[in-house]
Formats: sequence, structure tokens, C-alpha cells
Amino acid sequence: MSEARSTRARSQGTRTTRAANARSEPRSREECPECGGRTRADDAERVCADCGLVVEADRIDHGPEWRSFDDDDTNPERTGAPITRSRHDRGLSTEIGRSTRVKGRKRRRLARMRTQHNRARISSKRDRNKVYAYTEIRRLTGVLELPDSIRDTACSLFDSAQSESLLRGRSLEGFAAACVYVACRTADVPRTVGEVCAEAKATEDEHAAAFDAMNRELGLPIGPTAPAEYLPRFASELDCPPAVERRATELAERAVSEGIANGRNPVGVAAACLYTAARQLDADCTQQDAAAVADVTPVTVRRTYVELTDSV
Repeated sequence: MSEARSTRARSQGTRTTRAANARSEPRSREECPECGGRTRADDAERVCADCGLVVEADRIDHGPEWRSFDDDDTNPERTGAPITRSRHDRGLSTEIGRSTRVKGRKRRRLARMRTQHNRARISSKRDRNKVYAYTEIRRLTGVLELPDSIRDTACSLFDSAQSESLLRGRSLEGFAAACVYVACRTADVPRTVGEVCAEAKATEDEHAAAFDAMNRELGLPIGPTAPAEYLPRFASELDCPPAVERRATELAERAVSEGIANGRNPVGVAAACLYTAARQLDADCTQQDAAAVADVTPVTVRRTYVELTDSV
């Protein structure tokens, strides 16, 4: 009995000494802080194999909380929508959603909270104007099938116009349409004033007033539109062969270099170049078709066609 008792005392003393030495020495993640034994990972826990102490529980998962099949390894984003210029608050505010599962008093309370939240989120007339204009810009870019980069550039232009106090006395719809048009011009995306105003809530006069104000005060980095920028879209709508499009591009460059395009609508010049190339290559394209796709009159196409053929 005395020998067993002394053996237990020695083992207890050894364990105590080992624990004390373990506390004084730096430990690795695999060592038990109590007995110094080795730990093993078991699902969401790390347990000591000697004394059974749970060293870690509920380990943090540093991966994303959503499933993505595009870029699982290098995408650092975790949750929430990305920051965007198409929102007045950059998309950082929260929204109280609507649910059909909530009924009765709780649903009415959530409706009141949603109303108060929207009032707090749009606290000034400046923010209210931004919300209205950004909504119109998003609608326009969606209808015209423009990329998100055009949408963000247009929203940045509206923000600059508002910072320079250009909105007073002018319509927000006109500025939204003008910002989309300028963004298309700077990105070399061919869209005419008529195409933008046809889908916008603004008239061409409101668009012109907003465009002139921005061009005068902001110094927009845009120049005259080259007729060749409209050729790919027109050729696609007319179903022209690639040879006709290449020849039309050569004619458009010659029209600019020889001064034929000076003072003319670039859309009409592009339509005339397509018609001229189709005549030279025996393709099926009439003056009426070329004028219709460019939204000009056949007379406009005919005049440029005559000058192109006379200069050959």
C-alpha cells in the first residue's frame, strides 16, 4: 500500500513538474497547455490525446460565407455586395427586406422601421437628387444595353456636375441623359443623341442644356465622333459581309482626311460609306436601308455618296 502510494505521488509530481516546465517554455499549437501532451484535431475541436482536455472549440472558418464557382482561391471578398458608384451611398447602407412569412403586428412594425430607415438613409435634398438621377442612369444603361463601366462613369459625371452646382434651373432627367451620352463618348461606344433621348425621360432640349453646361464648366475630354465608330453596329444591323465593312472603314477614313465629313453628321457619313462600299462590291444594300439604320434621310446618304464617288 505504501509503495503504491509513493508511486502515485511520484507520478503526480512528475506530471506537475512537466506541466510547470510546459508553462514556462513556449509551446507549439499541437501541445496541451496542461500536461504538455500532443493534441489532435477532431472536427471543430482540438483535444489532448493524454488528458482529454479540449484545447480549442468552434474554430473560425476564414473562408467566404457564400458559394462561388468563379474564383474560389484568390477572391478575397467575403460577404455583401461590392462598392459601386451607381448608388448615392456607394452601396454601403443596409436595407430592410420584405418577407411574406411575417404577419400581423410584426409586419406593420417592420414596415414602420423600413420607412424610418429610408428617411434616415436619404437625409438631404442633395442625396434625394442623387438617388433619382442614379436610378434614371441605371435604367438608361440597362435599356441601351451598356456595360457597367459606362454606368459608373455616368454616375461620377453627375456627382461632378452636382459638386459644381450645375443642376439649378435644369432638369435631373436631362443631366442623367447627358451623363450617359458623355460616358459613351469618352469610352468610344457609339450612341447618338437621338438614341439616348428616345429612351430617356428628358427631351433633346433638356439634354442639350445639361450637355452644354457640363462641357462649359467641367471641360469634358471629348472630341468630334469619327464616322468609323458607327460602322460595326450599322454593318451588323444591315447584315453586311466583312469585306463591305472593311471597305466602308477605308472610305470613312478617306472622308475624314479629305474633309468630306467636315460639318456633316457622322452617322450620315457612316451610312453613306456603307452604301458606297456595298455598291462597289455588289452587295445588297439600298439607300433607304442605309438611311433607316442610321435614322437619317436618303438625301443625306445620297449627298455624301456623290462626293465619295467624285473624289475617287
